[in-house]
Amino acid sequence: MSDTSRLFDLTGRVACVTGASAGLGQQAASALADAGARVVAVARREEELQDWADRTGPPAAIVSADLADRSALQDVAARVTAPFGPPDIVVHAAGVNTRQAADDVTPEGWDLTLNLNLAAPFFLTQAFVPAMKDKGWGRVVNFASLQTSRAFPGGVAYGASKAGIGQLTRAMAEAWSQFGINANAIGPGFFPTELTGPVFADPERAARNAAQTCVGRNGLLDDIDGPLLFLCSEASAYVTGQVLMVDGGFTAK
Repeated sequence: MSDTSRLFDLTGRVACVTGASAGLGQQAASALADAGARVVAVARREEELQDWADRTGPPAAIVSADLADRSALQDVAARVTAPFGPPDIVVHAAGVNTRQAADDVTPEGWDLTLNLNLAAPFFLTQAFVPAMKDKGWGRVVNFASLQTSRAFPGGVAYGASKAGIGQLTRAMAEAWSQFGINANAIGPGFFPTELTGPVFADPERAARNAAQTCVGRNGLLDDIDGPLLFLCSEASAYVTGQVLMVDGGFTAK
């Protein structure tokens, strides 16, 4: 009888996780480390990253960087590669939501949102693809959103970036899956993170969102672990170009 647990074993793999100083990004980094991967956590806030690394132990390394600065991404890629070698797995959880109403969107807010949420996942992955091609194996997991397919108030720039993530994921799959590099996306529903802080600060609004799901609650951070490990492991060998909504059925209703 075969041991199916090996499908999710990441021993020997190297992972890069952006946005890992808090929230779902840090949860993703911890889940991958628990599954056996050596993980490089990337974010702006070095103190929070170091605290995570201290708690995680030897499989962890950190890179403090501003991923919204496109001119720095090649340097970031080199720094990510330094501790353990080129990553086999790249998880793009870094993101920003300016929540500017359509009439109030500024060029600065637009550029920040599109650079961090959409350009960084592409150009950082592009830098890692040659090594993945050499190995014949890679996993890219982008973070999509409910706004990948739905419009929310104050979400013009954020929604545009996350709709772009859906198409970027499909385009990555078309370009690179033939080399063993699968690209997929996770679309979280409402989870308690810094990004969704304003939502959970309003108990009535949070309750309405929970009622909109099929399961009757908002997400818990560890709800992301199983879907993430699936998309980062051998278990998803024949899955690419997909957006997996991890939203308790919010988009099913």
